[in-house]
Amino acid sequence: MKVAVVGATGMVGQVMLSILAERDFPVTELIPVASEKSVGKEIDFKGNKYKVVNLETAVKRKPEIALFSAGGETSLEWAPKFAEAGTTVIDNSSAWRMDPTKKLIVPEINAEALTEDDKIIANPNCSTIQLVLTLKPLHDKFKIKRVIVSTYQSITGTGVKAVQQLESEYNNEKAEMAYPYPIHKNALPHCDVFLENDYTKEEMKLTHETKKILNDDSVLVSATAVRIPVVGGHSESVNIEFENDFEISDIKQILKDFPGITLQDNPTVNVYPMPIYAEGKNDVFVGRIRKDHSHPRALNMWIVADNLRKGAATNAIQIAEYLLKVNA
Repeated sequence: MKVAVVGATGMVGQVMLSILAERDFPVTELIPVASEKSVGKEIDFKGNKYKVVNLETAVKRKPEIALFSAGGETSLEWAPKFAEAGTTVIDNSSAWRMDPTKKLIVPEINAEALTEDDKIIANPNCSTIQLVLTLKPLHDKFKIKRVIVSTYQSITGTGVKAVQQLESEYNNEKAEMAYPYPIHKNALPHCDVFLENDYTKEEMKLTHETKKILNDDSVLVSATAVRIPVVGGHSESVNIEFENDFEISDIKQILKDFPGITLQDNPTVNVYPMPIYAEGKNDVFVGRIRKDHSHPRALNMWIVADNLRKGAATNAIQIAEYLLKVNA
């Protein structure tokens, strides 16, 4: 099993390597891939050293699976070349997510939609993954009409430059700016670029990707995405309106029973999800579940997940694990 990790020296690529090792994915040969400036560097993986190669070399080595986390332009150019060589590409960028010919997969929800013909598989946006994982079982039971979500997103979603900016500002040092404003002691209502409708690209990803993964265009989604000076993961405040009546006890039980979700909901003893707890874990954590006192068929909840793990690397590797299982 030859596995290429494209973007192996980046934040998500490094987490992909860690999770491949943690989950004992059957890698017989690792092909770490990065930009030309990193070619020749050595990557340690499970006690062995592998040299970083460029994309052209990686394609020629014909890996069975290529995990991509190197940006949309790289994916658009190179994912088809890997696919033509017989490689199954699992892509973490936004390049293929809304392509109607490509599957957008969260394994606990829709992995069964995959076939052997799917050579380029899209990994959803980090904030979308943790949202839809909680929405899916509730939609199946009570039929969701509308979702209003506000995200509080970790700087790690931006990358190393943002982490360096926060650290520099914290230490009162001059920072190379990943954001248009300071992030230390601040909150920026600005994730990704602004679009013509005055929403950001991140906010519209939440809207469009949720509909595609749930396979239901009738679900209305309105999002506001905020960047905060946190490292451990993304948090989301979510209001859900249902078509059908529900009991909070049933909501909690449904979420508790759904794979990949950990319920943390006991406010009387201050138990609720936080990024400081979610960091380094693969589950999505849900709590603060309560009736919306302004609407008889709506509720509020709080969702947290490590955006580099379930929001990116873990989800991609779970897709690869599913492909291995069904093709065994």
